Amino acid sequence: MAALLDAYDYDLPPEQIARYPLPERDRARLMVLARGQHGTAHHVFRELPELLPARSLLVFNDTKVLPARLEGRLPQGTAIEALLVEEVGAGVWWAMVKGARRVRPDMRLALGDGHLPARAIERDAEGRWLVAFDDPATFRERLERHGLAPLPPYLRRRGERRDPASDRAAYQTCYARNEGAVAAPTAGLHFTPQLIRALRARGCALEEITLHAGPGTFLPIQQPDPAHHRMHREHYAIAPAVAARLLEHRRAGRPLIAIGTTTVRALESWAALGFPLGQQGWTELFIRPPFPFRAVDGLITNFHQPRSTLLMLVAALHGRERLMAAYREARGCGYRFFSFGDCMAILPAPEGLPPSGRLRALRQAAPPVAPHGPVQP
Repeated sequence: MAALLDAYDYDLPPEQIARYPLPERDRARLMVLARGQHGTAHHVFRELPELLPARSLLVFNDTKVLPARLEGRLPQGTAIEALLVEEVGAGVWWAMVKGARRVRPDMRLALGDGHLPARAIERDAEGRWLVAFDDPATFRERLERHGLAPLPPYLRRRGERRDPASDRAAYQTCYARNEGAVAAPTAGLHFTPQLIRALRARGCALEEITLHAGPGTFLPIQQPDPAHHRMHREHYAIAPAVAARLLEHRRAGRPLIAIGTTTVRALESWAALGFPLGQQGWTELFIRPPFPFRAVDGLITNFHQPRSTLLMLVAALHGRERLMAAYREARGCGYRFFSFGDCMAILPAPEGLPPSGRLRALRQAAPPVAPHGPVQP
């Protein structure tokens, strides 16, 4: 029987929530696990090339985060905030609006501090507003100038002076190219151009696919039984040439390591269709235990919020009890959690060793780890 929502809960001291990224992205701490086995090893993320299985295939999500958060006001002066979540036409978006109780159809909205005026059209059953922006031909240009990074709510720094440009740079991977996400694929934030070159030098194959992460991935589960939760759809694409290379790599026996949970969802959605040579469309795939993985052998991922769909996805790959034990260890060792925090690698178990030998080999790789507090910018 699948576990209920409470089985994915844990306590976390607020000071272990990483509110800022590290100055050097690849200096984050890295907890290494062998898939489906007990035991952990502690490293630094820039050591990743030496830790991966030989001839690994790494698959990245090349989505680019939009500056999709817009501050604004209603005609009566009430402050609101809109998060653009899905484009349905030129300058027309579904948006999640804070302060939406005062919004009415045909009401004018002064978004982007007035630089992105819009009209509210209708509200859907989920509480989102359909919003039409003035002058759609210049909308993207103005959004680029006046939109803010869609940082998760727990990263807001009330009362602190903010640098919007710095937030936008920090909340973007170094390989982002296909614009459309309203949330970052945060496992990718640890990579640098130098580290990517080191991976290639070690003989790793690197491929890119796209899944435009939306807020649905991060929305809380409301029902005690996760089986009743419905994921919001997200758009993904795997180019025909990339699909052909992925299949070739798999036939050659390369272990496939997904960079981030969004990459896992795209790859397993593709696998569920029978590995077609090229695919684009929408996925509502909710990965939770038990789940028959068909494409992914390992995963690089951050430490996720309790009771979240992301935590369940990782538990499906590694086992819930083993994963929750690893989270307890990470908490005790002072790891930094969530979007700007430290990282976890769940790698295919070493071949040719009995389970006890695999555990021993993994533990011997672990240097001592000293707990430390939150890192300031």
